[in-house]
Amino acid sequence: MTEKIAKDKKTIKRHGLSVLFVHWTVAISTFILIFSGLGQMPLYKRYMLDQLPGLSWVIDYSITLSIHYWATTVLIFAIMYHIVFHIMRRDFDMLPRRGDMKQSAQIIMAVFGFGKEPENDKYLAEQRLAYVFIGFSLLLLVFTGIFKVIKNLPHINFSEGFTFWITQVHNLGTFLIIIGIVAHLGAFIFKENWPMLPGIFTGKIDLGYAKRRHSIWYNRVSGKKR
Repeated sequence: MTEKIAKDKKTIKRHGLSVLFVHWTVAISTFILIFSGLGQMPLYKRYMLDQLPGLSWVIDYSITLSIHYWATTVLIFAIMYHIVFHIMRRDFDMLPRRGDMKQSAQIIMAVFGFGKEPENDKYLAEQRLAYVFIGFSLLLLVFTGIFKVIKNLPHINFSEGFTFWITQVHNLGTFLIIIGIVAHLGAFIFKENWPMLPGIFTGKIDLGYAKRRHSIWYNRVSGKKR
């Protein structure tokens, strides 16, 4: 089992290397995809981003397209690895559960000082919902992106209508993933979420925090009965 209390009794392991690998691979490749994808538009030339030192290449379509394709390959690999890894381990803690919408509202209200948070498992209800939202957005980007790549192959001809809608849905996916990223990072504005930050880098979080805010998970890992 990945989760365990450290010997010093100060931290608890929340994520293993595989989870950290997927998180950062997806995060970095997604940022590269957004940057290179926007480079396919005349934005960088219009706002003179290419005039900055070392960024003259950002208006070169062939370069940004190549970067986009490589980042997509890395992202698809990370997604497939993530799915297979968690299916093999039968680890589905991140999937939404009944009542997550209600609990998310309670958590948000509690952050602002209204009411009390419900007991939480390894992940907060809002984290499980965010996982599905970001995951859906990424799959939307990958699915439509595959068709956009196929369209560029020799002897492949899609109708104008199909090409138009694939492009629009791809753009929608980009918009959704940007919203998801902003919301995900925005959660750390609140001090209550700060103790989760170390887990993104080291896989470990403060034991006291886990005991207080993730009591269901803590009790399961520590072997204590509720």
